[in-house]
This record gives sequence, structure tokens and C-alpha cells, in this order.
Amino acid sequence: MFSRVKDRSALSVALVVSGAHAVNDMYASFVPPLLPRIMGDLGLSITLATTLAVAFSVAAALPQPFFGFVADRYGRRGLAVLGPVISGVFVSAIAWATGFWSLLLLLIGGIGSAAFHPPGASYAVRVSEGRGGGARYSVFSFGGSVGFAMGPIAAVWLAQTKGMEGLWMAALPVLLVAPFVYLGLPKEEVGASNSSSTPPAVPKEVLRQLRGPLGLIFGISAVMAFVQRTFQTMVPIIVAENGGAETLGAIALTAYFSAQAFGTVAGGLLSDRLDRPKLLAHLCFWALPAHALAVWIGPAGTLGLALAAIAGFLGMATLPPVVVMAQEMIPNGTAASSGVVMGLAWATGALGVLGTGILADAIGPQAATLGSFPVALIAVALALHPSLGRAKAKENITRK
Repeated sequence: MFSRVKDRSALSVALVVSGAHAVNDMYASFVPPLLPRIMGDLGLSITLATTLAVAFSVAAALPQPFFGFVADRYGRRGLAVLGPVISGVFVSAIAWATGFWSLLLLLIGGIGSAAFHPPGASYAVRVSEGRGGGARYSVFSFGGSVGFAMGPIAAVWLAQTKGMEGLWMAALPVLLVAPFVYLGLPKEEVGASNSSSTPPAVPKEVLRQLRGPLGLIFGISAVMAFVQRTFQTMVPIIVAENGGAETLGAIALTAYFSAQAFGTVAGGLLSDRLDRPKLLAHLCFWALPAHALAVWIGPAGTLGLALAAIAGFLGMATLPPVVVMAQEMIPNGTAASSGVVMGLAWATGALGVLGTGILADAIGPQAATLGSFPVALIAVALALHPSLGRAKAKENITRK
């Protein structure tokens, strides 16, 4: 009844979805560097501007568990191809937004990103291939980070050279790439995302797992998503409030996202070699001072940009061990488990940015951002929770 993906090596499939990930996530980083311009054009407060960023993040994240269940049960190929197309077309359509609510509706195009991530991560990790899932996921995530790094510069360049109405041109790359992604992904039958012949995981099974170690992984991912979303949303606003150029905010985000590409590679490789809970604890701990110093010093100089890069590196390095651990906990629901620790966790973290935005209107964006980062210590505590270590030990015994 069920069959595995055939006729493609695990690495070649990871490379294909990595390319699709790059295009998809380029659109995900379009909005933050344009927030100061949008605030000026539409007369928005910081709270309303952060609402726009959060709306896109939630739309791109919250539905991921649902799409994960769909991918596990009905196949992944269609979602992996159409997701980026929907994301690119709708994000590019902000060129025609005439007010806050129409812009908010257009940003719901983030649901395309939600459709892509669970099947994409499942294609990449391929728990059925055994060891090396962390490295394969790092290939997939590297593509997304490259796209994130390209997005801010592309968005600001288009806005400055073509005007906001010229952003429709940003949809062209995904329309050109989509056919190649479709041809590059293998055909599959129902249940191909599972690592065994067992039926796909049902929502009840995933919810039960959330009461255990999977819940800890979810919490770590949500906290670190909050830290990273806060940084990428607030830094362009902080730069603008301090009189800096729009380009400077984009450069800061590009440094941050570029380093994330290398962070995800390092995190993937290390997760295949080191104790994952301890690795997560260290990464989350050191990400706190890195993010705080980057915001405190600002991106105007070399030191500030270097700190932004270090913060991006450490923050994104947490993702590969999180996703691989989650997929190993539910091997018959790899897309669904990915959707939980990526999408649902990212949506939870993104919602917290609203609180930072409200606080920023009261005490200023820099102070509010700095006051938000200590939440990272919660992730450190979750990574050091004894039950997470026991779950990893149990997994090692099962493999032997």
C-alpha cells in the first residue's frame, strides 16, 4: 500500500528542495525591510507595522501541521511545488495594496510558505535513510537562509528603482523555477513520506507526543523563533527611528540572514555528531548575548554587522537538531512533526512579536527589543530538561 520515494538519491532530492526553499524564503524576508516605507505611506504605528509582519509569519507558519498531515497522507510533490508559487505571487502583490487591511489580506499569501515547509523538510531529512539526516536538513535549510538573505536587498532595490508598484516583478523567479522543481522531485505514492510501512500518524498521536519530549522541542523552537522574528522585524524600525537609511536596515538583515545559512549547515553537521540536547542548550545560551549586543551597538559599523551575523549564525544553528529530533520521534509522520516544530512553533514565536511592538510604542523600539531577548533562557532550560535527554538515549538504544 505504501512505497518509499525511489529513483532519486537522498542528496539530490535535498538539493532540489533546497533550491525551492531559497526561492520560497526570499519572499518571506521581503516585508521587514519595507516596514518603514509602508509605515510612512499608510501612516501606521509601530504596533500596526509589526502586526503586518506577524500576520505574514503566522500565515506562513500556523497551518504547517495541517499541511504536514496532508503531505504524509496524500503526497508531498504538489505542495512542495505550488507552495512557493502561491507565496511569491501574493507577496509580490503588495505592490497594489491601497490600505492596511488590503495589505494584510495580501500577506495571507504566506500560507503558500506554510504548504511548502513540511513536505520540503520531510523530503530533505528522509529518516528512512538513517544517519545523515541532520546534514541533509542543513542542505535544505541552507537554501532557505540564502533566500532570506537575498530578500531584503531585492525588496529594497525594487522599491527604490521601480517604486512599490514595481514589486510585481518579484514573482518572476518562482514562476520560472517551479517547473524545474516539479521535474526534479520524484514521483511518489500515498504515504511515501513515512519511514516504514505503518500508516501515517494521525493528529491524536502527534498531540500525545506533544505532552512529552516533542513538547520540549516545540518550546525550544518557539522561543528561538520569537528571538529571531523580533530581531528581523525590529531592526529596520530601530534603524529608521535613529535616522538611518532604509538600505542600512536591509544590509543588517542581509548580514543576519547570510550568517544563518552557515549556521544551519553547522547545526546540521553538529547534530549528527554531538549530543543534541546539550548542543541546543549551548546554542540558545550564546544566542542571547549575540542578539542583544547586535541591537545595542547597531548595524552602522563593522562591529555591529559582525554581531548581527554571529546572532544569525547561532540562532539558525538550533533548527536542524530541532527538526531531526522531531522527525525521529514520529517516524511515520515526518511532515506532520516538522510542521509542528517549524510552523506551529514559528507561529507561536511570531505572535510574541506583537507584544514587543506594543512595548516599543511605549518605551522605544530598541529598549523593547533588548527587553525581549532574555526569553532565550527558557529555551536553554527546556534543552536541559532530563526527559529530553532520556528520549535521546531511548532513540539511540532503538537504533542499536
